[in-house]
Amino acid sequence: MNQTAKNIGIASDHAGYELKELLKIELSAMGYTVEDFGTDSPESMDYPDVAHPLANAVESGKLPQGIAICGSGNGISMTVNKHAGIRAALCWTPELAKLARNHNDANILSLPARFISAETAKEILAAFLTSEFEGGRHANRVGKIGCR
Repeated sequence: MNQTAKNIGIASDHAGYELKELLKIELSAMGYTVEDFGTDSPESMDYPDVAHPLANAVESGKLPQGIAICGSGNGISMTVNKHAGIRAALCWTPELAKLARNHNDANILSLPARFISAETAKEILAAFLTSEFEGGRHANRVGKIGCR
């Protein structure tokens, strides 16, 4: 894996703060350099304030992938998906994360912090990071999304 591929961004709102901090440790242990877009505490805040900078970094190619976390995973996922070139997938099982990469070429993993355990989050993260886009028939479908 090249050096660029070992960089990753992460962002969360207050509901995802604790999980974000735990996953930063996990990512570092896996050899990733993590760029943290915030938030920096469990104090209430608005997820778009951290989601847009993460999406900009992935959209521009500065980072190849990102992790976005909020309470349900929905709001932060909706926000990053407003950006061209972003294919964020809300995943609550490792199987969904694997399929998001294999079939949809997802480049941002969205996690629902209030609905999954820390152990499940680690398993989802590992599945996302170790799975590759299969291309083939899926490439045509992803191309029709309009942001490839």
